[in-house]
Amino acid sequence: MKDFNLSDWALGHRSLVWFLMLVCLVAGVMAYSQLGREEDPPFAIKTMVVQASWPGATIKDTLDQVTDRIEKELQQINALDYVRSYTTPGQSTVFVQFRDTTRKEEIQPAFYQVRKRLGDIQHTFPQGVQGPAFNDEFGDVYGNVYAFTADGLTHRQLRDYVEGVRTEILKVPNIGKTLLMGVQGETIYLDFSTRKLAGYGIDIQALIKALQSQNAVAASGVVQAGPERVSLRVSGQFTSEDSLRNVNLRFNDRFFRLADVADISRGYEDPPAALFRVGGKPAIGLAIAMRPNANLLKFGEDLKERMHRIEGKLPIGVGIHLVSDQPKIVEEAVGGFTKALVEAVVIVLVVSFVSLGLRAGLVVAISIPLVLAIVFVIMQIMGVTLQRISLGALIIALGLLVDDAMITVEMMVARLELGDNLKKAATYAYTSTAFPMLTGTLVTVAGFLPIGFNGSSAGEYTYSLFVVIAASLLVSWVVAVLFAPLLGVTILPKTMKHHTEKQGLFTRAFMAALRVAMRLRWITVIVCVVLMGLAVVGMGHVQQQFFPSSDRSEVLVDLTLPQNATITETRAQMDRFEAHLKDDPDIERWSSYVGQGAVRFYLPLDQQLANAFFGQIVIVTKSLEIRDQVIARLQKIGRHDFVGTDVLVQPLNLGPPVGRPIQYRLSGPNVQEVRRLALKLADVVAADKRLAVPTFDWNEPGKVLRVEILQDKARQLGVTSQDIAGILNGIVGGQAITQVRDSIYLVNVVGRARTVERTSLDTLQSLQVALSNGSVVPILAFAKIDYDLEQPIVWRRDRVPTLTVRATINDATQPPTIVAALQPAIDAYVAALPEGYTLAVGGAVEEAGKGQGPIAAVVPVMLLAMAFFLMIQLQSFQKLFLVFSVAPLGLIGVVPALLLFDKPMGFVAILGILALIGIIVRNAVILVSQIEECEAEGMEPWDAVVEATRHRMRPILLTAAAASLGLIPIAREVFWGPMAYAMIGGILAATALTLLFLPALYVGWYRIKPPPRGKASARHAVGH
Repeated sequence: MKDFNLSDWALGHRSLVWFLMLVCLVAGVMAYSQLGREEDPPFAIKTMVVQASWPGATIKDTLDQVTDRIEKELQQINALDYVRSYTTPGQSTVFVQFRDTTRKEEIQPAFYQVRKRLGDIQHTFPQGVQGPAFNDEFGDVYGNVYAFTADGLTHRQLRDYVEGVRTEILKVPNIGKTLLMGVQGETIYLDFSTRKLAGYGIDIQALIKALQSQNAVAASGVVQAGPERVSLRVSGQFTSEDSLRNVNLRFNDRFFRLADVADISRGYEDPPAALFRVGGKPAIGLAIAMRPNANLLKFGEDLKERMHRIEGKLPIGVGIHLVSDQPKIVEEAVGGFTKALVEAVVIVLVVSFVSLGLRAGLVVAISIPLVLAIVFVIMQIMGVTLQRISLGALIIALGLLVDDAMITVEMMVARLELGDNLKKAATYAYTSTAFPMLTGTLVTVAGFLPIGFNGSSAGEYTYSLFVVIAASLLVSWVVAVLFAPLLGVTILPKTMKHHTEKQGLFTRAFMAALRVAMRLRWITVIVCVVLMGLAVVGMGHVQQQFFPSSDRSEVLVDLTLPQNATITETRAQMDRFEAHLKDDPDIERWSSYVGQGAVRFYLPLDQQLANAFFGQIVIVTKSLEIRDQVIARLQKIGRHDFVGTDVLVQPLNLGPPVGRPIQYRLSGPNVQEVRRLALKLADVVAADKRLAVPTFDWNEPGKVLRVEILQDKARQLGVTSQDIAGILNGIVGGQAITQVRDSIYLVNVVGRARTVERTSLDTLQSLQVALSNGSVVPILAFAKIDYDLEQPIVWRRDRVPTLTVRATINDATQPPTIVAALQPAIDAYVAALPEGYTLAVGGAVEEAGKGQGPIAAVVPVMLLAMAFFLMIQLQSFQKLFLVFSVAPLGLIGVVPALLLFDKPMGFVAILGILALIGIIVRNAVILVSQIEECEAEGMEPWDAVVEATRHRMRPILLTAAAASLGLIPIAREVFWGPMAYAMIGGILAATALTLLFLPALYVGWYRIKPPPRGKASARHAVGH
């Protein structure tokens, strides 16, 4: 460092350095224009969904023979965190959750392991099991959602138009996946009368086989006719419902038309599949995703332009409604953060100009765009887009990146005031401060290591914070030692008047306070330690938080009916709820999903899978301020008007999905005992009046009609259990017989009983079964019918039945506060649990632990890195201790700031506090290095401490002012607010205390004696 002076080299190669500056600016502008724009930084949803079905199986058989086999095999995967499943009769759904610390590049190999292992055990599943099927695209985001409604058109006609629209928009640059929602497949129904079939003596299975045989597609051969090949085609396939009406059948030596024994009609799936609606009207949704790392703003413009052209081609009656417009959200967010960035730049510039003067401030002002330009290039290289985290990081970095430039310029000004020429002043700054500045910069970067090396989902979400700030700090040092000296030589005057002969009021007051603190060294240290203790105690009164609610205006409404409810009943309840939304002046629009959750239009969305008993409404309110009022109104409606339906009204959340904030998971081997214990647990949770009424993810049993076949009598009659199951399924649910090929669609032909028969339980009591010999017997001749109860759904976690008791919070209290308040009662409850039954905390508290655990693991690495850099600079264990001793002082300012402004200690605030350690230690190491330099100049130790502190006071205060004031623009942001307040309070308190505490501790530690009162060194006597 001392042999080679980078600043001197820059002054000796001015043209090259000016060229480099110009290249950096141009490259930065180009990189900024090409950076992707997103709402949130991408993070991997480390979940895969596996589904298998076994038609006709009971829930117990499905659990034991399908779900358990899948779970047992998946538990052998190394990257697995846990498996969570829900099982319904004949249907198994398993969520494969990988460890939170699984790296992004390890996700796809882990998905492959799931497919491979389940493929290996495919042969072990019972006969009749369908699947398993895999969904490893659970985390795909469809930020643009359009709804298409029809006035005067059929659903099929509307679907044809939407399919055409999808084909057109696939031509938009950077378009990713597309998804249709709310599509109802057409079906041709053969509604049989069971009594008429029995009267004719028709075997329904034989009828089905006859229809399938006529409609089969089979190879009929190719004739090799000399030089030509002539294909043979056999007719008979069904082309529409009319061709089915004309079918003639022969049974028992009698011919009759199919239309004589069945009502043939064309309609849609019944019961319907998941429905999509907009504004309460049936619609077909088109969800559109963008390719990763593309510019969402540009993509949004291209998409809207294409949709505008498409809309002009659609017929009257087809309406297009924009349901989700992520590009608009991102444009507003990027615009808001850009405004905040400009405000922060102005604040920092004002600090620079006011404190350093016009010319010196101009040097700092020019350094800012240089640093930002290079950072934009690094962001492009690292694949970091402009989104919530990276833009906030730029604002945080802004107050830090001017530190080195300010120190360099302030040192140049000081040397010019002492009579040095411009070149000597510029090169002196490098000689005296470059290495301490680099050490301080590296220490500050080390403070952000827990962000960069946090392998959790929360860490992945905030990773760009580390990249941007680390790049900004390192680049700022290069700019300060390479570009700032040349800018200073160009802009600063050749000579400057010496201003130190007369100290200002503030400086005199500070110097007086400093001398008192140094003379009363141990009292000063004790006062700081006491303040630190009070801060630690006060931290207990600061609420904890994982991630805050989003600042978007959407409101989510989840309606969960009893788990044996039909989708028709779910639709009816949602109709009732949506009636309250009509004509509400605070609501801009809404869309609803019946029988499933909303498509992932927003990355942190806690997406729900398809279930007939579930529905979700996405409401867009007119502003963020109005959103909370709408939530309060809808929560009241849910409590009073929807008794028996679990209505959850909540805003969107930030960070990894959590679900309801308060969750307790009760696990045990016996399902009924788990249900019983869960009711007691709900009473414990409900005791906290800050919580809404607790709910369960499953509990209530459902009705079952058991048909017990008397096997001996059935064999005498020539019928089997399989025959009866097929007959019953065909009556009540319908059985797909064959398919009609219609354009690009396949239309199922479904045989079922007539509406009156299939919706009445009495039909089963009087059912007549046709035998193979043409005779008919009542089902009660060989079967008994009884009523029973069973669980319609069972959730498990790691192969153990698990019931989750969940609750929302009625006020602003944070989940950790509630959990802490409930802990004594929970401990008593756990102590009374039978052996083999366990309770675990879930929800926001569990996810916060997952996010903070990796941080704690990296903190030792952070401290070791800091110590390494400091030892290189200080080369003294004692001075290393002194520098580290000031690190906790920031907490003295953090706690009052959070309490005063009622801000919680969230995940991002914790990252800010860890980063604060680096900022404080940076100032301390530069101050200690200055003391060493003063002592090397021959000063007495006491005078060296005083002079070094006086000399470093101005740049330390300036950088603290720039760093803290630069955070003001993001202090009003929901996401960044707690971190901003914590860092502002910490920087201000730590800066003030560092300038008093560290000198006092220094003179106390080294037992430096103060000079007799009234006596000063020669240096101070002459006014220096």
